[in-house]
Amino acid sequence: MFIGIISDTHDRLDMIDEAVKVLNDGNVDLVLHAGDFVSPFVLPRLFALKAPVIGVFGNNDGDRALLAKRAAERGNFELCREFAVVEAEERRIFLIHGADPELADRFAALGCFDAVVRGHTHHAGIKREGKTLVVNPGEVCGYITGLSSIAVMETNEMEAEIIEL
Repeated sequence: MFIGIISDTHDRLDMIDEAVKVLNDGNVDLVLHAGDFVSPFVLPRLFALKAPVIGVFGNNDGDRALLAKRAAERGNFELCREFAVVEAEERRIFLIHGADPELADRFAALGCFDAVVRGHTHHAGIKREGKTLVVNPGEVCGYITGLSSIAVMETNEMEAEIIEL
């Protein structure tokens, strides 16, 4: 199974469109969004994803009620609160925005998840914490680092790669 991972879209519509194109062209089976959609008007752009989406709120998501309402309008777009435990191909994935980096690190250190997916820092990175793969796709928006990126994780071998947009 291939899982697309995005975070920190921050209303950057042109880069959201690019991320959607890359993920659709890559035929991912699921997309995880690690928060900071920011405004509800970004969701229709994400609705163009062919794969189901599971997302969590980030610290810059303003109108959470409207974001949740808009997400519910699409049948395969699940927007959770602060975190989600995702079961995919017998893999357990912990999805969190990561505004509290210690919390994300602690869940990775527990060893009860195959992967921890986080955002918030805007810096892409992949590392292992024991048997747990930790993936931060960086920022779709490119505002902080100047680099727009996403990640794709493969669940059979539990490997991931960062893709620059």
